[in-house]
Amino acid sequence: MNIKRRVFLGLALTTALTVPALVVSTDAKAADDDTIKIGVLATFEGAFTVLGEDGMRGAIMAVEEAGGETGGKKIELIKGSSDASPDSAVRAARKLVEQDGVKVLIGPLSGDEGLAVKDYAKTKPDVTFLNGTSAAQDTTLRDPAENFFRFSTDGAQWMAGLGDYAYNEKGYKTVATVAEDYSFPYTQVFGFMAEFCKAGGKVPSKSWVPIGTKDYSSVIAAIPDEVDAIYVALGGADGVNFLTQYQQAGGQAPLIGGSITVDQTVLGSKGKMHDVVIGTPSAGPIADNNDAPEWKAFVEEYKKLPDAFPSPSLFAHGYYVNMKAALMALDAVDADVSDGGKKLRETLAGLELDTPTGTVKLDANRNAVADMYLTEVAEGDDGNLYNKLVKVVPQVNQTLGIPEAEFLALGAVSRDNPSCE
Repeated sequence: MNIKRRVFLGLALTTALTVPALVVSTDAKAADDDTIKIGVLATFEGAFTVLGEDGMRGAIMAVEEAGGETGGKKIELIKGSSDASPDSAVRAARKLVEQDGVKVLIGPLSGDEGLAVKDYAKTKPDVTFLNGTSAAQDTTLRDPAENFFRFSTDGAQWMAGLGDYAYNEKGYKTVATVAEDYSFPYTQVFGFMAEFCKAGGKVPSKSWVPIGTKDYSSVIAAIPDEVDAIYVALGGADGVNFLTQYQQAGGQAPLIGGSITVDQTVLGSKGKMHDVVIGTPSAGPIADNNDAPEWKAFVEEYKKLPDAFPSPSLFAHGYYVNMKAALMALDAVDADVSDGGKKLRETLAGLELDTPTGTVKLDANRNAVADMYLTEVAEGDDGNLYNKLVKVVPQVNQTLGIPEAEFLALGAVSRDNPSCE
C-alpha cells in the first residue's frame, strides 16, 4: 500500500504520529473542490495515549488502502486530541467541525467520550460522525443520534461467550471485578455478567477506580480471598499498573480480561506482569492469531507502520473499520456532502462491510452486528504475548440475542447494574 503524497495529515493539536509518505501540515487548510476533509478524534493525551496512537495507525491504514482519495477527491486528515474525558472530546470535536470545517468525523476512542460526542452530533445534523472505538452501550442503544454510526460494536458485544466460558470451561463460580469507573467498563462488566450470572455465577465484589489510578494497593487488598477469579477491565497505563502491582503483591487468583486489559496496548508492555496474564481468557472484536487471510493481510500491513505492536490492537482495528466504512460510502456518493451529508448517511445505513474480522452490518440504531472472538493469552515462539483464538461467536447484535424490548427492560448499565440477584 503506497499512499499518495497528496494526502495530508493536518495536526490540529499536538503529538504528531510520523508515517512515511504522509505530507504533514500543522493546520487545516481551506478545502479545495478536489479535497475532502476528514477529522480523526482520539486520545493523544493522558492514560490512554498509547491507545489513541494505535487508533490513528488504523485510520491511516484505511486511507492508504484507498490510495489517498475517495470519490475522486484527495483526503485531508485533520487530527483532534482528547484525554478520554467527555469535555476534552467535545472541545476537540467542536474545533474539528466549527473551525477546521470537517463534514466527516471519525472518533472518539473512549466510552464517556462517545456519549458526549453523540450529544454534540445532535447539534450538527449536517456533519456525519462515525465512531472510533468508543464502546459504551448507550452511545447507540438509547437516544441515538441519527448522524452517528458505529461499525465497531460496543463493549457488551465484545464480551460474547466469555461469561459462559469462565463458568463452564474454566470452572469459576465466584468472580470479583476491578474496572475503571465510567461507562465503557460498566458496559463490559454488563456483557460479562449477563452470561456469567445466567450460567449460575456470583459476583460478590466490584471495585471501581478512576482513570489514571497509579496505586492499586487498597484495591488489591479489598478483593475477597474466596473468589475463584478476578475480572479486570482496565486499559492502557491503568491496566499495566494494576497487573504489575498485582504480581508484586503475590496475587494468586487467576484473571479474566476485559477486552482492553489484554489488548496489545497492554500485552506489548515489558515487565514482570508477563507471567500473570498468560492463560487469561478474554473476548473482543479481534484475535491475534486469527487464521483468516483477510486478518493476516491486515496484520502484515499494520506491522509496516512505525512503532507498531506485534499485532494490531483493537483500537487500530476499530479506527480502520470505521474509516474504511466512511471512505466506501464517500466513494459511492462521489465525496459529495453538499446536501448536508444526507446521501452519505443513507449509504452508510445500508452498508455491508467486509473487514479483516468478517462481515459487518448495521442495525436500526446504526450500531454494528459483527463476529466476536473468545481468546486466551498465550506466549508466542518469539516471546511476545498474544490472544490465542478459542472460538468465534458469529454476528453478535447489540442486545446479545435477547429481544430488544426485553433487553431494554434490563435497564441502563451502571456501577450497580447488572447484579447476579
